[in-house]
Order: sequence, then structure tokens, then C-alpha cells
Amino acid sequence: MSKFSRMLRQALTVARRDFTATVFTPTFLLFLFAPVLMIGFGAVGGIGAQSIVGDDSQMKMVVIAPPSQAPTLLETDRQLRKLFPRKSELAPPPLTIEAPHGDPAAQARAYFDSDKFDAAAVLYGPLDKPEILYARRGWSEAQFLTQLAEQSLRAQKLGNAEPLATVTQTAVKRGPASPTGRGQAASIGAFSIFFLTLFLSGQAVGTMAEERSNKVIEILAAAVPLESVFFGKLIGTFGAAVLFLLFWATILINATRLLPPEIASGFPSLIAALGAPTYALLFIAYFTMSYMLLGAMFLSIGALTSTQRELQMLSLPITIFQMIMFGLALAAATRPGNWVEIAAQVFPFSSPMAMIGLAGSSPAIWPHLLALAWQTLWVAIIITVGARVFRRGVLKSGSPKRKTKIEATA
Repeated sequence: MSKFSRMLRQALTVARRDFTATVFTPTFLLFLFAPVLMIGFGAVGGIGAQSIVGDDSQMKMVVIAPPSQAPTLLETDRQLRKLFPRKSELAPPPLTIEAPHGDPAAQARAYFDSDKFDAAAVLYGPLDKPEILYARRGWSEAQFLTQLAEQSLRAQKLGNAEPLATVTQTAVKRGPASPTGRGQAASIGAFSIFFLTLFLSGQAVGTMAEERSNKVIEILAAAVPLESVFFGKLIGTFGAAVLFLLFWATILINATRLLPPEIASGFPSLIAALGAPTYALLFIAYFTMSYMLLGAMFLSIGALTSTQRELQMLSLPITIFQMIMFGLALAAATRPGNWVEIAAQVFPFSSPMAMIGLAGSSPAIWPHLLALAWQTLWVAIIITVGARVFRRGVLKSGSPKRKTKIEATA
């Protein structure tokens, strides 16, 4: 058996041990359902923020106008609301027409002190020179009332508020060469790799630090080479991450089949330049490389820490560094052909995210083969350097320094 085969077999043994120790524990169930907890906390935070901001269901717009103008104003309001999607948060609040009595300015000001509803904006006066009062959050409603007065005045001069043009609208599906679809595929792919890698690779650093504190790593180092230990642990944690992804991918794929057609059609059509099957394979490959690169870095850091405080202090800069790499990859996606794109594709930690962006916008396949080989080389470099630093700095078992000629003759 060759040396490489022996090291690979030892690494797989360590990987099987770590995978079993990670997956077959109650803690992994909590990790598996962590997205549910995150969504729950996000929903609670959203409800709390909405209650702080206030409920917009009580807001209204008011137009003080004679009853003779009410039909024209209501018809114009109905036509202007077609510019907004149904039940959209951007749609203006309901419109109320009130007959003038007394001083219109005082009447308009009094609506802002009403305890029956919240007045967002109030219009009074003639339509050719209207006055509009609006609250702090009613600027967009004031713009809507401005257009309402303008279009209502035009309808009065024409003598009819009904639309003059008969328009036929037909939905058209974008072709495979759509720049928007390619750009969305590139951006979403880069963000997905960044988020999944950052979320899933953090468990590697805790595993290594824990086994160093209970002296297990020293037992493993005495039995197999440290490079095999590091690589095996990396494969074991990656296997747990793949199990996590398969679990949630199965749930999401089956959940999308239960969505109504009108909701499913609202999702953007992501069209990658290389096609869906090739893009999916490259996404898996680049996620694997991104996980291996960041996981190897986390393993090397966890092997050098002895306390949880040191672990937190060292892992935070790595997280910030990875966010910078994500920003570099997004900058590369928005500047094709620039030096930023080349730098993001060459630098190993930003290369997976930048290259999945390239897969969404360019049909060439050879750069991906070169990039995967380059990233694999850097995974081997990081594991080797991490193992040697751990051997020399922690185990104190490095090879002795060579004696110089002066020391030998002394």
C-alpha cells in the first residue's frame, strides 16, 4: 500500500469517527432545526418592529371637495391604484371624500387630530390650485394626491373620467439570454455559497478545540499523521453539513410543489449561462471547495486554541474576513472584465463565490476546471501548514534545527 493510500485510509477512518460522533447526538438535532429557530426569532422580531412602527391599516387619505366632484375623484383614484400591485405595502391607503364645511384649511388640519383614523394626507381647495397637508409618514400619499388632483382636473375638462385607450397586456417569458436572469443567478449563487459555508463550517473549529482540551487529538496524532487527522476531521464535518443540506433541500423542494400556481410564478426565473444541470453541479463543487477552504482554516485555528475565549477571539476575524471575500465576489459579479473580477477569481477564499458568479454569466467551462484545481491545491496547502504549525507549536514534536558549521566546530 502506497503512502498516499495509507494516509487516505487513515483520514477516512477519522472522518467516519467524527461523522458518527457529530450526527448521532441530540445536539445535532438542534443544529438540524436551527433554521426553524432563526425563522422564529426573525418572525418575532418582525412582529415587534411592526408594533413599534405602528399599524398602517388605520391610515386614510382625505380629499375635501364638493359632492359633484366625488365621482370623478373616485374614478381617478381607482385608475391610479392600478399602478400598484394588489395588496402591496406600497399601495396608498383608502381615499375618503369629505364635503367642505366652514374653513377648509381648519377642517383639513382637524383630521390630523382625529381619534377615528390616522390621516396620512389631506387635500383641499380647487383642483387647479390644491393645498395638501401630510403627516411625517405621508410624503408618498401627498404625491399620490397631487397626481389625483392633476388627473381629476384633466377628466373634468374632457367631461369623462373613463380611460380613452383600450390596452391589451400580454405576459412574455424572458429568453435564456436574459442579462437579468444571468445576473440574478450569479448573485444568488454567490450569496448561497457564502451563507451556507459560514453557517455550516463553524462546527469544525469547536470540534478541534474540544478534542485538544481533552487530549484526544494527542492520541490521534500518535496513531496517524496529523495531515490525515486534519483532513479526516474536515471530511467528517463536511459529511454532517451535507446531511443538513439534504434534509432541508428535501423539505424545500416538496414544499414548493404545494404552493399555488400564482405564488410559484412570482419567483424570479434564474437562467444561468451554462444551463441548469451544469450550474447545479458547479454550485455543489464550489460549495464543497468553499467549505473545505474555510473549514481547513477553522480547523487550524481550533487546533491552536486552548480555551473558548481564545476560540471566539480568533474565529471572529475569520468571519469578518469571509464577509470581505463575499463583498469582493459581488464586486466581481458587477464588474465583468475588470481587475476586480480577476482578483476575486484568483484569490482562493473568494474564488468559489466569484466562479459561481461567472457560471451564471458566462458559458465557458474551462475556467471552472482550472479554478477547481487551484482551490483543491490551496485546501492541501492550508491542511499541511495547519498540521505542521500544530505539530511544532503545540505538540513540540517538530524536526530539530540543523546545526550551523560554527556550532559544529565549537
